[in-house]
Amino acid sequence: MNAIHRLVTAVSLASLVPFAQAGEVEVLHWWTSGGEKRAADTLQRLVEEEGHTWKDFAVAGGGGEAAMTVLKTRAVSGNAPAAAQIKGPDIQEWGELGLLTDLNAVAEKANWDELLPKQVSAAMKYDGDYVAVPVNVHRVNWLWINPDVFEKAGVEPPKTLDEFFAVADKLKEAGFMPLAHGGQPWQDGTVFEDLALAILGPEDFRKAFVELDRGVLTGDKMVKTFEALKKLRSYVDNNAAGRDWNSATAMVMNGKAGMQIMGDWAKSEWSAAKKIAGEDYTCVPFPSTQGSFAYNIDSLAMFKLNNDDNRKAQQDLARIVMEPEFQQFFNQNKGSIPVRLDQDMSEFDACAQQSMKDFKEAAQGPGLVPSLAHGMAASSYVQGAVFDVVTNFFNDPDADPKKAAQQLAAAIQAVQ
Repeated sequence: MNAIHRLVTAVSLASLVPFAQAGEVEVLHWWTSGGEKRAADTLQRLVEEEGHTWKDFAVAGGGGEAAMTVLKTRAVSGNAPAAAQIKGPDIQEWGELGLLTDLNAVAEKANWDELLPKQVSAAMKYDGDYVAVPVNVHRVNWLWINPDVFEKAGVEPPKTLDEFFAVADKLKEAGFMPLAHGGQPWQDGTVFEDLALAILGPEDFRKAFVELDRGVLTGDKMVKTFEALKKLRSYVDNNAAGRDWNSATAMVMNGKAGMQIMGDWAKSEWSAAKKIAGEDYTCVPFPSTQGSFAYNIDSLAMFKLNNDDNRKAQQDLARIVMEPEFQQFFNQNKGSIPVRLDQDMSEFDACAQQSMKDFKEAAQGPGLVPSLAHGMAASSYVQGAVFDVVTNFFNDPDADPKKAAQQLAAAIQAVQ
């Protein structure tokens, strides 16, 4: 029995009572940085235009760990919000607890099955019922570049890992910080994931982090991934510990650093600063991952409510999230791409248009892979085990790559 199940069994689910008042929808999320907050504020406005009251339940923390801790406490005490930012396998876990409500009526009326890629719709369902609404699709394997810094250093965007390290050397020689990074477990995990995708390729990546294949987890390619992570660490400044991701983005934006490895939510910071894709900044697939698309889908899972007015507000929230108006504004500000296959992309920037093109192409073959670092590939327990091993390795200059691969497999096995 996992931790959430143990917590919930301690309190009778019969004690679940409506927390909100009539027409109120309480939403737990961690969209708190500049561009993200603008996007969340728009959702609030659209809900309030329907006559409902929005109760914001924002919990800061880019990876969402703090928000999930708060949600577990609230759910156990019978005060779950109407909606919470939950994604990937965790949706299934909450569904098993019987706490989520179905959105089938909303989904059928709006033809969600036709509007959504099958990979997305499958992730939003529990036991065949829609229990969550997808907000967007993020690409994790992006490299963000300040073109002015690159020009001053005399380098071009790298296409391979070897080129990446060569560029980093030249940036350092030119007096720039090669790589802006925040030393937090989920950020370390993001960098590790992109390196793993580059070295393992999409099929072995899936074997390692979805199927949890011990042979791949301890194999030569995984050892090479840790070797690359150790080399990459030498291009990160000594003050990275605890730095938020958007602060690292600002370092690239301000010309202090040349590159950042981060999902496309980083673009929300550039957008909020009125920077233009292709001019003020460059986005390219992380070196050696061209043709692959590591995805992270933000979604709002809906909890059971007893109050009819609150349920109506909840259903309207789900409907609004999928409508083109919100999909366009939210994703333009969040840096992600819409979940609707019929969305007009003409008003999106060059990075988003490329992302949508790559997403659709990757979906036709093995290149579309769920992000482990962002809760799409495996349970939060597996994710946490990987983060522990990766962060310990990242911060230990004497760590051994071969031993780290063995530790990774052991840590994953221990939480299964």
